[in-house]
Amino acid sequence: MSASSPRLEANVPSILAHAGPILTRYDVIFCDVWGVVHNGQTAFEGACRALEKFRDGGGTVIFVTNAPVPKRRVADMLAARKVPAKAWDDIVSSGDLALDHVTARGFQALHCIGPQDRDQALFSALRARSVPLAEAEAIICTGLNDDRNETPDDYRPLLEDALEKRLPFVCANPDLVVDVGGTLYYCAGAIADLYVHMGGEVFWAGKPYLNTYETAHQKAEALRNANVERNKVLVIGDALRTDLKGAQNYGCDALFIASGIHRHETVDGLDLSATKLSDLFGPGAPPALGAMLELAW
Repeated sequence: MSASSPRLEANVPSILAHAGPILTRYDVIFCDVWGVVHNGQTAFEGACRALEKFRDGGGTVIFVTNAPVPKRRVADMLAARKVPAKAWDDIVSSGDLALDHVTARGFQALHCIGPQDRDQALFSALRARSVPLAEAEAIICTGLNDDRNETPDDYRPLLEDALEKRLPFVCANPDLVVDVGGTLYYCAGAIADLYVHMGGEVFWAGKPYLNTYETAHQKAEALRNANVERNKVLVIGDALRTDLKGAQNYGCDALFIASGIHRHETVDGLDLSATKLSDLFGPGAPPALGAMLELAW
């Protein structure tokens, strides 16, 4: 074994059966939603019970989600999936961050990309007009118009036109993919990532960017009526690129949940694989205190 091997494995988290001993060390949890507390169809009961127990012990739970809709719509979706209201205190959504950015920039005419029915809560909250690309001051994107049949590359011609006009792109969901009941679908972040690689300007409304965690931190301190040090905040999430990288950027500890978008890379049969986990958490990966198949106290 080479002398460098231990350093290469330093970021590989230990596999945990119970999170309780870790959770009790923190005052606040910034918790991902999709992949941690539900799978897009139904709630993970063990995860919800763990968050309820954390709150019963005096902790504060802020759901931090890249859902491209306002938090009131996120709350409705949580209820529909049987996530108990007792499991959380407040919500920070990418949809709200995107809306705030549009207001701050003063955009009056936007070209909208995304399913109008599913994301109507965001589109109806826009003060700007929805217009064809030729008339737009910017693009706002909540996802692919048809994420079951399209890919990001289908949007390349539109993005080429947008790039020629130097249109800014507001990404209301920085996720690249989402796991819906075991199937992965492209998200708005995949289109935004393509636009960046083409040379376009993108505002990322959500994880892993600092505006998300700053907003969540402000909400937590307001709820607790006290200052909260970052070393008393734990980020729980299923995505290295967004949740764990965001925690690293913000200076918080993180707990990795493997049952979400990295499930196919980390799970062997029904169990979390130490070998696959080591491959995922290779050199340069953001760190985590531990890894669990599903969140449980």
